[in-house]
Amino acid sequence: MAQINSTANNRPLKIIAGADNFNSSLKDALVAQLRSLNIEVEDLGTYKYYSIGEEIGRRVSEAAKSKSNSATETRGLVACGTGVGVAIFANKFPGVYAATCLTPAEALNARSINNCNVLAVSSNSTAPEAAADILTAFLNTPFKSPCPASGSDPWPPEIQSFLDGSVAEMAEIGGGNAPPAVDPPCFICSLAKSRLEQDYTPIDVMPGGSMIVLRETPTTAIVRFKAGSVEPAHHHTFGNDLVVVKGKKCVWNLTKKEKYVLVDGDYLFTPAGDVHRVKYFEDTAFFIKFDGPLDLFLDEDLAAAIAAIDAEIKD
Repeated sequence: MAQINSTANNRPLKIIAGADNFNSSLKDALVAQLRSLNIEVEDLGTYKYYSIGEEIGRRVSEAAKSKSNSATETRGLVACGTGVGVAIFANKFPGVYAATCLTPAEALNARSINNCNVLAVSSNSTAPEAAADILTAFLNTPFKSPCPASGSDPWPPEIQSFLDGSVAEMAEIGGGNAPPAVDPPCFICSLAKSRLEQDYTPIDVMPGGSMIVLRETPTTAIVRFKAGSVEPAHHHTFGNDLVVVKGKKCVWNLTKKEKYVLVDGDYLFTPAGDVHRVKYFEDTAFFIKFDGPLDLFLDEDLAAAIAAIDAEIKD
C-alpha cells in the first residue's frame, strides 16, 4: 500500500467520499486507507447511479466557497464503474475540477495542471492496490508542480504564467460577468445584416421603396420600404420567395383572395402571375429571390391601391 502524505500542502485535508450502488467496494477500500492515516473522511456511502457525483460536487463546491472552512482543504473521492459519469456530474458545480484517473501519472497531471479537487476512480479498470497509488498521487501532488506532462521538470515560464492565472479564469466560467447568450441569427438574416445600412437604389414605380440587387438572373435582392408605403397591385413573370428580415408588412394576394401579415423571419412564396398588393406598417427590410429575372407589371395605380387598403382597414 502506498504511503499518503496528508501534509503535502501544509493544510489539513478533508475527503468527501462516495460511490454509486454498484461500485462501493473500491471506495470502501480507499476510505479505510485514509482513516488508517488519520485523514478526515466524510463517507456519504452509496447513491443511485451518477447522483453521488452530483452530491460530492455540491459539497466540495460549498466548502470551497465557505470562509469558515478556509483552513481545511476539502476534496472529493468518488467511484463508479468507469469513473466518467460521476466526474461529469460533479463538474456541474462552480469551483469543482473533477478528473477520472486510471493511473498515478494521470492523477499527477490532473493535480499539477488542473488543480483537480475531485478524484473519480473506475472499479472496472482499477484494482484496490493500484487505486491506492492513484490516491497517493492525487493527495500528495501540489498544483503547478512538475509532473509527467512536464517531463518531471519545472514548468517553463510561459506555462507557469498560464497556470498562475488558470484557476481564477476557470472560476469566472458561467459567472455573472459572462456575456449574455444570444440565439444565432438565421442564414438569411446573416446575409442581409451587413447590407442593411448600405446605400439602396430607389424603386421608381414604388414610392418609399429601394433595393440592392445581389444577383441579376435569377434575381435576388434585399429590399427596403419605409413605414406607410404601399405597393399598388402588380404581378411578375416569375414566382418569388420572400423572407422578412425586420419590420411588418401585409400582402394581399388578389388572385387567390388571400391575406398574409408578415413580421421578422416570416416567409412567403408568391407564384408567377399572381396579382398582389402590399402595405408596410413599419420600416421593413426583406430578402427576395425570383425564379428568373426581375420584372414588374402594374395592375392599378397608387391612388387606387391606397383607397382599397384604407377601405379594408376601416371595415
